[in-house]
Amino acid sequence: MLNRRELRTFESLSEKEVLALAIGAEEQDAHIYRDMAEQLRGEFAATAKVFDAMAAEEDGHRRALLDVFKAKFGSHIPLVRREDVRGFMMMEPVWLAQPLNIEKIWDLAEQLEGQAARFYKLAAQRSQDVDVRKLLGDLAAAEQKHERKAMSLQERNLTEDAKQAEKVEAHKQFVLQVVQPGLAGLMDGSVSTLAPLFAAAFATQNNHETLMVGLAASVGAGISMGLTEAFSDDGKISGRGSPWLRGTVCGVMTTLGGVGHALPYLLSDFWAATSLAVVVVIVELMAIAWIRWKYMDSRFWVAVMQIFVGGLLVLGAGVLLGGA
Repeated sequence: MLNRRELRTFESLSEKEVLALAIGAEEQDAHIYRDMAEQLRGEFAATAKVFDAMAAEEDGHRRALLDVFKAKFGSHIPLVRREDVRGFMMMEPVWLAQPLNIEKIWDLAEQLEGQAARFYKLAAQRSQDVDVRKLLGDLAAAEQKHERKAMSLQERNLTEDAKQAEKVEAHKQFVLQVVQPGLAGLMDGSVSTLAPLFAAAFATQNNHETLMVGLAASVGAGISMGLTEAFSDDGKISGRGSPWLRGTVCGVMTTLGGVGHALPYLLSDFWAATSLAVVVVIVELMAIAWIRWKYMDSRFWVAVMQIFVGGLLVLGAGVLLGGA
């Protein structure tokens, strides 16, 4: 697993840092909306104009924040970014989030506006300055209007009735709270435990010892990933729901991903167990590729190639180290 740098909590930010964060976020959101408009301009010109207008409004929000910041704290604005603060949902740049159809663009816009509205509402509640509190409250209301506009556009253009729109929202929450952390856990558990498991298998050729290494690696990775997911985002700003639900899902799926290819070593025959473990690994990698295709808008065979290349490299590293 990659090392995660320490993030600031929202509660630890000073009023100056909150305003600096808001200024940077508005500038970034305006850029995102202009990128979305460019993606849509050829085929959906009318919707592109909506995103141009939303970008212009974000520019207006940024100017209002700049005026208040300069009046309160001077002209130097510290660089405080969303990726530096715990609780924000990190989004890929539009040019990287491919394939990007109109439905996905509306969904991204809705998530951005919802996150911004929650951020401003929480920031306004914390502010002790009357002018700052009023501005942040006004911005929260404006972002809520944007969110409703994005939702309205999505429902109208997807040609679904209100009941179907509710199903879309429920599905979105399911993806955010269950599928995303579960997929992250399954990928980590299935891939990261391959090297220690197969290294132990080929180094000892002892099924019991290999099983114990696999179980220990799986449980350890599950605890680590579960706590990391739970502590990285409280869900208040990102709208991703309960951190403990996401942490539990991530931890359990991480453990299951590793245990799956450790259990074959319950068999007494080493080569039969190893062969079955390899088959289980292939099934796990195919399952990960299918979930990415089903829920994350990835092309199936591209996902298969990406997952298999990574998985087979880790597996090969374990075999080589175990046989050394």
